[in-house]
Amino acid sequence: MIVWSSVRYAPHVGLAFTTDEPLGDDVARAHVVAVTSGGDVVVCRSVEEWRFLPGGTREPGETVAGLIRRELREEAGYAPTGEPVFVGRYVASSAAAEPYRPHLSHPVCSWGYYVVPVQRVGAPLNPADGEEVVEVLTLPPVEAAAWLAEHDPVHADVVRLAVARGML
Repeated sequence: MIVWSSVRYAPHVGLAFTTDEPLGDDVARAHVVAVTSGGDVVVCRSVEEWRFLPGGTREPGETVAGLIRRELREEAGYAPTGEPVFVGRYVASSAAAEPYRPHLSHPVCSWGYYVVPVQRVGAPLNPADGEEVVEVLTLPPVEAAAWLAEHDPVHADVVRLAVARGML
């Protein structure tokens, strides 16, 4: 197990990072280091200028693989060509009285990070209830981490961890 840090995400949420696999079905969110056949990493930029790895929150009844498949298509226009491989996760502990969404594990859940091979299938779908993605890039892993680090150091560190573990 690796624990990088414990941080306060919001006034009512504490996070601790680990490479231990999730226990049971507690993954509430997942983000993906999506890797093209050429070894590049897929990264996104929203209309608000956020830079991020594709991913998001699980829908009711959705598997982690289904979540990854949906978010890749919605935010990046890509589809998995293989199975997701676990990289690490944040264990999120909430002091809120209710879960973020009723179907999600509460008061403790996981925010998982995975590596998956992908292929482009079209433009991002940009559903009304999601981020408005205005740019999708494929960059070599080191460049992807540097690009992400400008606005999301956590996603940048996940790419670096996947590289360090020989997953890319």
